[in-house]
Amino acid sequence: MQITVFNQHHHSPDSPATCRHYTFLEALAKRHEVSLVTSSAWRHLKITDKYSWVPDGVKLHEQDVPYNNKMGVARRVLSFSGYAGYSFYKGLSLPKPDVIWAVSTPLSTPWIADKIALLRNVPWVFEVQDLWPSFPIAMGAVKSKWVQRQLYQQEKYLYQSASHIITLSPDMTEYVAGLGISREKISTNLNGTDLELAGQVTEESMELLRHKYNLAGKQVVLYAGTYGRANDIPTLLKAAAELATEQHMQFVFTGGGYYEPQVQEVARKYGNITMLPPLPRHQIFSLFKLADLSIVSFNDLPVLATNSPAKFYDSLASGTPVIVTNPGWTKTFVEKYNCGWYAPAEQPSLLAATIKQALADSESLKAAGARGASIAAAQFDRQKLALQVEEVLTKVVQAKKELYLQ
Repeated sequence: MQITVFNQHHHSPDSPATCRHYTFLEALAKRHEVSLVTSSAWRHLKITDKYSWVPDGVKLHEQDVPYNNKMGVARRVLSFSGYAGYSFYKGLSLPKPDVIWAVSTPLSTPWIADKIALLRNVPWVFEVQDLWPSFPIAMGAVKSKWVQRQLYQQEKYLYQSASHIITLSPDMTEYVAGLGISREKISTNLNGTDLELAGQVTEESMELLRHKYNLAGKQVVLYAGTYGRANDIPTLLKAAAELATEQHMQFVFTGGGYYEPQVQEVARKYGNITMLPPLPRHQIFSLFKLADLSIVSFNDLPVLATNSPAKFYDSLASGTPVIVTNPGWTKTFVEKYNCGWYAPAEQPSLLAATIKQALADSESLKAAGARGASIAAAQFDRQKLALQVEEVLTKVVQAKKELYLQ
């Protein structure tokens, strides 16, 4: 097949990001012709130079469109528009593909894919990474009720227009199906993780981290990810403050974002937070395996309960149990497989109590981590998940050919 992929937010494993599509593109390029239309926005976030920017065999088409998580609404819209314009041009000028794969967010990416698919008479697949426009609306980024209605109408139209829809969590699938979209048209493909990277971690690499950051003899509670407005960082910081007298516990934060100054302030005040710079994808697993417990937190908003956060998968694959604060599918998951705990979002005292209780029973903690690693091996392997996406792409191409022959 000839596959054209539209993804504004491309990363490599040298970046501090999930890199789901890097793994998928690498797998697809072994058997198909793959063209990636993306932006260069995340190149400047590269920390190391171990990997090529795109996998071997992938044809890169890249526009210089600035973007970062600290941008306001107006600058983000400008960035999305710039990439959309470039994508439209590229989508019409590249050789005609057999299928288009559009990765959202933002919603403008599948919108462009839909237009190109119509003009070139090819099928397209819509991958839903986050629910848009529900997420920016819930976060207060879209104030106008008229604009909100237009965005929701556009979202539903795109679901209807796509040949197939891939979601990254079962709750996202329920949302899309709830809009009247046939379940036969929707596939849940979990965000997953790179099990081979998790398997490369050595005791030596973990000991180096313990020594470097004075973590020897400490029970480590890890938060790895964005310090963003949606990540309930104030609750984590209040919980850490409540546990400051627990000398055997140390919180480790690695990442960056909106709340970084507040994290720095609490770290200075209480001393039980170690702040690390963002780590590249291929190094983060040493930190997850070092940790005794990790936290996957989001604000108390229904749309955020559908999320499929990379740190959830990375932690379990590393044998580190998690505390989740979403009342959605991740809560159901950790309770079903007994590989973590749930503490309600925006309730720091309950979070602190859950952390203390989890760390107090070392045998239960170890058993929860082992169960998490086992289920990760069975369900989270991105090599297997890439084959599922390949199967979706193949089926929509075949369905288009059969329709043409009728």
